[in-house]
This record gives sequence, C-alpha cells and structure tokens, in this order.
Amino acid sequence: MNGADRGPGHPTAHDCGLGRRRFLGFVLAAPTLVTAAELIPADRARAQISADGIPSPEVTELVELNDVMTAAALPTSGLITVRVNTDGTVSFALPRAEVGQGITTSTAMLIAEEMGVPLAQVRVTLADARPELVFNQLTGASNTTISTYTPVRVAAAIARGRLLQSAAVELGAPVGDLSLAAGVVTGPKGQHIDIGALAEKAAGVRTQQVTAELKPTEQFTVIGTPQRRIDALDAVTGRKKFAMDLSVPDAAPTMVCRPPTINGKVGSVANAGEVRAMPGVTDVAVISTGVAVRARTFGQCIDAVRALKVTWKAGTAEGKSDASVLKRLKAAEVPLGLPPLTPYVEGSFTFHFRSNSALETNCAVADVRSDRAEIWSSLKSPIVAKETIAAKLGLPLHAVTVHVTEGGGSFGRKLFFDAALEAVEISRKIGKPVKLMWHRADDSRQGRTHPMATSRVRIAYLGDTVLSYRQRHTSVATDLSHGFGELLTAMAAKLPVADLGFSETFFQLSQSMPYNFGVHSRLLNETDKSFNTGSMRNVYSPDATCARELLVDELAAKMDKDPYRFRRDFLKDKRAKAVLEKVAEAGQWGRPMPDGRAQGIAFHSEYHATSAVLVEIDCRPETVNRPIRDGVTGPRVTKVVLAVDAGLTVNPRGLEAQMMGCAMDGIALALTSSLHLRDGHFLEASWDNYFYTRQWNTPPELKIIIMPDTSEKPGGAGELGVSAAMAAVACAYGRATGAMPTTFPINHATLSFEPKPTTPPIPPSPTDGLDHAF
Repeated sequence: MNGADRGPGHPTAHDCGLGRRRFLGFVLAAPTLVTAAELIPADRARAQISADGIPSPEVTELVELNDVMTAAALPTSGLITVRVNTDGTVSFALPRAEVGQGITTSTAMLIAEEMGVPLAQVRVTLADARPELVFNQLTGASNTTISTYTPVRVAAAIARGRLLQSAAVELGAPVGDLSLAAGVVTGPKGQHIDIGALAEKAAGVRTQQVTAELKPTEQFTVIGTPQRRIDALDAVTGRKKFAMDLSVPDAAPTMVCRPPTINGKVGSVANAGEVRAMPGVTDVAVISTGVAVRARTFGQCIDAVRALKVTWKAGTAEGKSDASVLKRLKAAEVPLGLPPLTPYVEGSFTFHFRSNSALETNCAVADVRSDRAEIWSSLKSPIVAKETIAAKLGLPLHAVTVHVTEGGGSFGRKLFFDAALEAVEISRKIGKPVKLMWHRADDSRQGRTHPMATSRVRIAYLGDTVLSYRQRHTSVATDLSHGFGELLTAMAAKLPVADLGFSETFFQLSQSMPYNFGVHSRLLNETDKSFNTGSMRNVYSPDATCARELLVDELAAKMDKDPYRFRRDFLKDKRAKAVLEKVAEAGQWGRPMPDGRAQGIAFHSEYHATSAVLVEIDCRPETVNRPIRDGVTGPRVTKVVLAVDAGLTVNPRGLEAQMMGCAMDGIALALTSSLHLRDGHFLEASWDNYFYTRQWNTPPELKIIIMPDTSEKPGGAGELGVSAAMAAVACAYGRATGAMPTTFPINHATLSFEPKPTTPPIPPSPTDGLDHAF
C-alpha cells in the first residue's frame, strides 16, 4: 500500500487536516468493492501513549493495558477489510475470537451504522491466523471493541462513500442528492439501486487512497441500540458450529490418558496392544502429555483411556498442597515496610486456585501431512499458535493453516492453544487427522488455573485524611506466553514502567487507584512456575480489588463513616461517583436488614470504564445450612444491583449480558468457586464438584444499569464487573457476620464431595441422573 495511487483530488493526511471524524483509508484493487482504513503509524501511536494524560505516579493515568494493545494493533489496521458482495451483503473477517462475548454482533453493528445497511445483511466471520497482522489478532483484556471501533467504521465509511459515487454515475444525480439506507441508494426523483448491483461497479481497478468522514454520534441509529445477537438463532437451534461439530475428512475422535499429578510424564504403557485391539480403536500412541487414543467414537475413546495401564513419572507439582503453596507464597511476600506512626488499617488475604475451564471443553482438529498442516480450534492468539506449530513441525509458516472457530466460552482459557498443539503432535505421530477433545476431568486437573495468591494491604490515615495506601500482591506465576508477553516487549520502550517483567508490567498497567488515598503503591511478586496457570477473566483485578475494598470498609468503620458515603467522598472523578450513587439509589443502600443479612457495596474501574455493585447477602443459619446434594451451600446473595459506564455503549443488550455474567463470576469467586490441591493434583474432576454459581445460588433480584454515554469511544467491559461484584459480596459477608473474610472463596474449607480417583484419569459416567432430576 505504500505505493498506492492517491488519485486526483485526494489530499494527503497533511493536506486535509484530518479531524476527529475524518480519516484516510483505501479502496483496494479487487473484483468487488473492498475497503480498509489507514490509521496513525506505529511510532506516532507509541508517542501518543507517552504523551497522553497528566504526569502522575499512577501509571494507569498515563497509559493502561488497553492503550498498549490498541496502539500495538494500529499499524496493521489497514489490512482489515470490508467487502461488498454482489448479493447485497457485506462481509468482514474479524481478526478476533468470538467465544460468546458477542463481538461478531457489535462489529456487525459498526458496519451497519456507517454503511447504512440492515444488520441482517452484514456477515461477520472469524479470520484465519494472519501473521502479517502482528499484534492485531489477539483477543483479551476487553480490548476488541476499543481497538477495532475506529478501523472498522472507517473502512465501512469509505465503502459507503464509494457506493454513493458509483450510484451517482448510474442514477445521473450528484452524490450530495443521494441517500443510502437499508442497503439501497435512493436518488432525488425516487430512483434507487441496491448496493449489490454497485459492488462490481464501485470496485477499485487499482489501490487508491481516499478520505472518509464518520457519522457523528448524534446521528447513530444502530450503535447504542439494544440488538439481539446475530448468531442467537443458530445457537439455540443447534446450527452454530464449534470445533467438534466440523466434518473434516477422516478426522476421528481422539482423547488422551493423562497423568494422576500435574504435568506428569509417561514412564511405560503395559497394555498398548490390548487397548489397540478394543472395539473401534484405531491408534494408541505415547505423546508428551500422556497416551493418545483414536477411535470411531468418543465413547470408545473413553473406554480405551480407562483401560490403559500406564506407569507415570513425577509431575511438576508432586506432593504439593494448598498448605505448602500458601507457605511458599507467604515466604515470597514483599514487606509492607515499617508500620506508620499514624493510625492505620491492615489486612492479609488468601485467594485459592480457581479453574479456568470453559463451557466448551478444550478441543481441536488437526490434519498434519509431511509438507503441510491444517488446524481448526477456538483460539484467542492464533498467530502465536501458528508460529509455534510451524516451528514444532519444522514447516515454513505458509505451510500451516490455522482456522479460528467460534468457541463456547473462554474467560482467558483460549489464549492458550494446548489442545491444538496436542492435536498436531498426535496427528503427526499416527499419520492421520484427529478430532481431539479433552474430558472435563482433564481441564479441571491438567488445564489452566487462576493462580493461588495472597494480598496484603495497609492504609494509613490521620483524622479525616487518608495518607497512604500500600498493596503487596504475591502470586503463583501467571503464564503470559500466549502473546501478551511479546506485545509488551515490542511496546516496552515507550511504557512508563522501567524494566519490569511481563507479569509486573501487566499488573501495573491493569491496576489503578480510584480513591484520593494520598501516596499509593502496588507491587506484584510471583513465585512457583510448576502450575498450568492462565489469564482468567480480569486476571489480577478481582483479588487485588477485593482486598482493597475490604480494607476500605475497615477504614470507613475506623473513621466512623458509612461505607457508601466514605467511597463517594474519596472517589476521584465524576464517572466513578455516578455509578456508585446509582447503585446506592437503585439498591436502597442503608435500608434496615434483619440480623444475619446485610448489604455490601464496591467500586472498580479499568479499561476506560467504571462499575459499581451493591449486593445483599443472607448469612442466617437456615440459609447457610440448607441441603444441596453434594454441593457447597453457605451464604446466598439475594440481590445484585450493578451499574456500568462503558464510555460509549455499542450494544446495550450485549453489555447487559456481559454484566450478568460478571455478577455470577463475582459471587462464585467470593463464595464457592475454587480448586483443592492435594498431593500434586486437584481434587475436582468435573463441573459437578466445581462450584461455579449454580441456580440455587443465583440472586433472585438482579438489576443491571447501563449509564448514559460519557465518551465518544467505547471502553472495555467484558471483564469489568467481576472485581466489583466479588468485592461487594465479600464486604456484605463481613457486615452480615461481623468478621471480615480473609480467605477466598469463603467456603473453600468445605469439601462437599467425594473426590474422584486420579487413575484412571477419566471417571465413569454417572448412571443415576434420573434419580436426581427435579
């Protein structure tokens, strides 16, 4: 594109003095109309990061993680194109992973808005891995809508302009007298032409640079309106295709017999021949992570895995337990320093391992040949996956094709491509295509986890003034090898974080201090790399925010202040105060509550968005001890009010759904959701004994309040509500019981189920389901 013809009458960026809504872009040489945006080059993007904001000790007031990701994506934004088809549809290959968060819908809304086409005519698919996009194909940190909002709109606006120019020729009318709505261009005399009929006429003979002006927000008719998901019908009728639904020729069901402890290795297999002779089994092969079995059905795979007799070598976490990991974390804690001479409050908190298992079990399809490989999987970092697979196979990058399929949930899990790597290894070893699926027990015991952590907080005050805030967060090491590490390395020279490591940089760029708490500092120290950890939804923020908000409650009590009013008085900005005031009003903060029940309130801001949550909890004995079969009961949250300010909301209905999920996550993290580590393995072997928020623990009252737009650009919201929800539940529990909780989840000490054996690694399927049907 560097040699693109600008064409007569097309000004340069310097000449046109581009404003807030006027952008450069391209009409590309193609059979039908194809357009793309051109945004600021990388050096200017990084310079903007360094220049924005007011100098302050608070790193996130200068730049936060989302700014870094957006700047890293900008240089290749011109490689993402909008295509107009002859049937009147508009196509866009989104370089992100749709895993249920609704980004295909919000992206379609952006295109429909700028082009003047019905939402139903926009076709958003997921792009295959494209290494030329560099950092512009990484899904995470609630960044998709932020980083694609302008490039997608610019490309769509250029397409609209080009269609109008072509229509002017066809209809014999000036462009200014034409309108484009519902996918049809209409002239001053009522004459009209469909955009499909213009697709070829508007196409570029050569790549040409043009300008386009975006719609002002006051003219929006699609953005900001509640829309149903474009894939909703397919999802509820079973037509939506996930990796395991694909019909890849000769790809047969495949599973892996895994070790009894974390990351154990195969020593020997005593009966491989016998298992290979079992009904339906086609192959048995030792791989780096266990023993792979390929068969005609997954049921036959399960039978074969359970029949294998394997001798295992020790794993990376051999002999470790919750207690031993906690002891190591305590030893690694960075001191808070000498106690201040003024009054202070201080707390120490423990957060246990949590499973990062998604609704869709870990899976991938692979077909590896001697000279090429093709992979299908739901991947949030497909470029890194492609590069890693090519290196593993010794193939050139162009010989590896990675298709990104839609995924059934992720919350950070699909940033890792371990299933794709396994499928590739198995396919190469046996010389056949495979359809690999992990069992639930595999993901619970050998999959990715949210690291166990401790957090110590100290807040010093004098009179009505808060003097200082210190937080020292210590965690089992978080694995950032999925693409974030490379991104941070590439942008490091322009970031105000000195020579920090990946995890500490991530931590500093994602944490902020929303209160006027004087001098404040946060430090992260990580230890123990023997676990398979990941960037679970909101990463460090739920634990760090929960610890902070609990100490805020303690400080308010010491200063004889109401928890809500204390927060409102100390919050720094108007957006923060507005969401807090809204939940307090809607949730009737301060209303009388019987003994054993209480309200809690908390605040969290991140990714240019803010959220506040008010909850009510019931800790009375008759609630805590209510009978649930093999379940953790404990307290019940009876009411949640969550207010969110996402800057500019693209799809209010999608944002509402995200916040509902955040509330359920927060309740689970605070009360019931954890893994129990014993003798080098996790006791949980499926979702029937991993207690995410269940129907019997969801709040009867749930209200999501979407605040009016406060910006012309969207903020990140996919993870935003988790931290405030978790913290609000913890604060409510403290007020209901009279004792501040310090270990999370609060019910971790209760083991309500009989652990399934680790050998064989896949437990038998239950046969008594009807006995427990309601």
